[in-house]
Amino acid sequence: MFRGRQDAKLDEKGRFKVPSAFKQLVDEMSETQFYITSTNGKSAEVWPLKEWIKREAQLAQSSTMNPAIRKYQMLTSHYGQQVEIDNQARMLMPQLLRTSARLDGEVTAIGMGPYFEVHNRETYTAAVEQQVLTAEDELVLDQLFFSKKSPA
Repeated sequence: MFRGRQDAKLDEKGRFKVPSAFKQLVDEMSETQFYITSTNGKSAEVWPLKEWIKREAQLAQSSTMNPAIRKYQMLTSHYGQQVEIDNQARMLMPQLLRTSARLDGEVTAIGMGPYFEVHNRETYTAAVEQQVLTAEDELVLDQLFFSKKSPA
């Protein structure tokens, strides 16, 4: 599971250097293939291909007539590209995402469990500074973490 925040860089050719903490996890997974995509064009989602295939299997169980499912598939296909990590822990970020998300130079990688996101560092920092947990958010989290499940 990818956790935490890691600073990273994209070189002049658009290659993303996987941070060492995340690279260690990649090595443990013996993963060389990744699917890089986005749902909004403002950041990149970097999925180990095995995890992305699980996501596709979940989607395959849903109706493509559902507008949200169709929209998700359209966006992740539009921005998506399968890439390979090289022996220097670099992967080529898709040009469309480099442009739309302003991914160049200094970036921030955020662990999101089965995948990690890559953000323009300046944009990410500004967005995080605006985040505040509301009372509604705390209620949702309380229900998630502390609600008692009824016995089956």
